[in-house]
Amino acid sequence: MGTIIERPRKDGTVAYMAQIAVMREGRSHRESQTFDRKQAADAWIKKREKELSAPGALAAAQHARRSATLGDAIDRYTKESRKEIGRTKSQVLKALKADDVAEVACADLTSQDIVALAGRLGRDKAASTVANYLSHLRAVIAIAQPAWGFPVDEKIMADAFKVTKRLGMTGKSKQRDRRPTLDEMDRLLTFFEAGRRKRPDMMPMAAICAFALFSARREEEITRLKWADLDEDGSRVLVRDMKDPQAKEGNHTWCELPPEALRIALAQPRTAPEIFPYNHRSVSANMTRAIKVLDIEDLHFHDLRHEGISRLCEMGKTIPQAASVSGHRNWNTLKRYAHLRQVGDKYAGWIWLEQLAPAVKDSSPGRST
Repeated sequence: MGTIIERPRKDGTVAYMAQIAVMREGRSHRESQTFDRKQAADAWIKKREKELSAPGALAAAQHARRSATLGDAIDRYTKESRKEIGRTKSQVLKALKADDVAEVACADLTSQDIVALAGRLGRDKAASTVANYLSHLRAVIAIAQPAWGFPVDEKIMADAFKVTKRLGMTGKSKQRDRRPTLDEMDRLLTFFEAGRRKRPDMMPMAAICAFALFSARREEEITRLKWADLDEDGSRVLVRDMKDPQAKEGNHTWCELPPEALRIALAQPRTAPEIFPYNHRSVSANMTRAIKVLDIEDLHFHDLRHEGISRLCEMGKTIPQAASVSGHRNWNTLKRYAHLRQVGDKYAGWIWLEQLAPAVKDSSPGRST
């Protein structure tokens, strides 16, 4: 007999998971599938129950489930996941599907197969990247049995991680400590502003870089910020879908905006819903191009976020105060900044702030913005 379970989604819609359980001649068989409409779920139950009532159909269905490969599990995960699969994860799953391990039947999959996969990946990838690949694969294997009845033991991933870590095949990424110097920031912003003088319609990279530094925001987050989510009086902004190890979609977080970041944001033209209405990949590409032209060694756009958090700590802000700007929920992540000495603000009186966001005098006595 089939059942339908309603499951609310984060976006306010409802998913309908149809389940059937068949017991015949000592054989038990379960299947499930998720639909957007209850009528579709009900129709699927009636259709599958009729199909499984045919002679030999139950045995064939069980054989198909037992012979399902890891590649089949990846396909089901990609097709049925209601969470948005990011670009990186999608690329990883596609690469795993193309590997020999995808041809292994779930019932036959062992930790040795996963270790061998890590070895192949490690030929041209860092240990931290291999770990990310295995983590994405672990997400598929974790639900393959309870969701679709694919006979795969989730424990093989735990064993594989233990082995690959001890063999040095997987590991954490090295923390970057690269911070731009004032001279490098001056050269970068001069380069970007020179380009805008020639082409006024160019992306305001100087303002974006300065905002990234003072707000400690990632490039993708910056290009998603909306005017409607800016709380000017509270000097904060709602960062939607903030990056998180567990869940990105729906992870909306209010982050404090230091005065300099708010000032730069308010200086932008209100021609679109977004404060910086540009493609984040173009931001990254422009930065990479400028670094190459200026011959600045080993500097990434993300290093501006590191510089912004470091600046706050050097100004005497506590870890919780820095986290209210950066958006970190786990303060342990910010322990790396605890050793920084309180030396003041090296960007105090920075000429670029006045150039990118000239102070506007307010009519109220003793106040300017």
